[in-house]
Amino acid sequence: MSEVVVVAAVIVARDGRVLAAQRAEPAALAGGWEFPGGKVDPGESEAAALVRECREELGVEIAVGERVGGDWPLAEGYVMRVWLCSLVSGTPEAKEHLALRWLRPGEYYDVEWLGADLPIMKTVENLLLGD
Repeated sequence: MSEVVVVAAVIVARDGRVLAAQRAEPAALAGGWEFPGGKVDPGESEAAALVRECREELGVEIAVGERVGGDWPLAEGYVMRVWLCSLVSGTPEAKEHLALRWLRPGEYYDVEWLGADLPIMKTVENLLLGD
């Protein structure tokens, strides 16, 4: 059985803010913060999945930029692939999340990131701030 690919969008505003989304489900992850995204459908490209997921979850159109790191391991059989993205149109709305929050540089760790997303935030911080 091949691994299931999950894609995640690190949506970065022009001023360096990063969009975080608070999980509503499943219960084990509810309340934790993540980067929005979801599973890639059969026959769908990873970039197309990112655009679709952001449209469904946030009601926005995004542009997909550079990939962040390699494959990020999740639960058994799952792997996450992450891209820097920018908003093209719309204002993000929490359609499938409990809340959304724009985090400014210096606030990146003001939310309780899920275990899988925390190392991604650290990598993104280094990319954005050049540390």
